[in-house]
Amino acid sequence: MIKFIVEIVLALVLHPVAYILCVIDIVHRDELSGFWKVFWIIVTFPWGIGPILYIIFGGGKLW
Repeated sequence: MIKFIVEIVLALVLHPVAYILCVIDIVHRDELSGFWKVFWIIVTFPWGIGPILYIIFGGGKLW
């Protein structure tokens, strides 16, 4: 639970870092097809909310 809270704060305060961590995670996920990888990279771009959506709905992680 603490890791989740830290990821949310990171996404809100340090969005460029959170975005890069999300993209790294997305690129390395083998279960996603090319379409879903591009989709999640686009979704994670908006400031603050994008990485949070990826963590909650995309099943991703920042580290």
